[in-house]
Amino acid sequence: MAITLTQKAANHIQDYLNRRGKGVGLRLGVRTTGCSGMAYKLEYVDTPDDADVLFESFGVKIFVDPKSLAYIDGTELDYAREGLNEGFKFSNPNEKASCGCGESFTV
Repeated sequence: MAITLTQKAANHIQDYLNRRGKGVGLRLGVRTTGCSGMAYKLEYVDTPDDADVLFESFGVKIFVDPKSLAYIDGTELDYAREGLNEGFKFSNPNEKASCGCGESFTV
């Protein structure tokens, strides 16, 4: 089981945590929503939950709740700029389909 970051994603997260002045890492999870069933959720972590599964990539800690891990195990998180848009990109080997707008996915 592993969740990884690209170097660009790790740099972006670490820069944000530094500017924020607090936080120990990033929480990655899923929630039920959208036309395909699930959507990724990201939040910065100040205090980890006891149940969180911890991964580390390029010195950045990634926290995942156990229920979400079944859907996102093996995911690589990247940070990309494409034209005027920028944001996190998910490469999830468990993803079977996603909606047209890219907001939700199915496993």
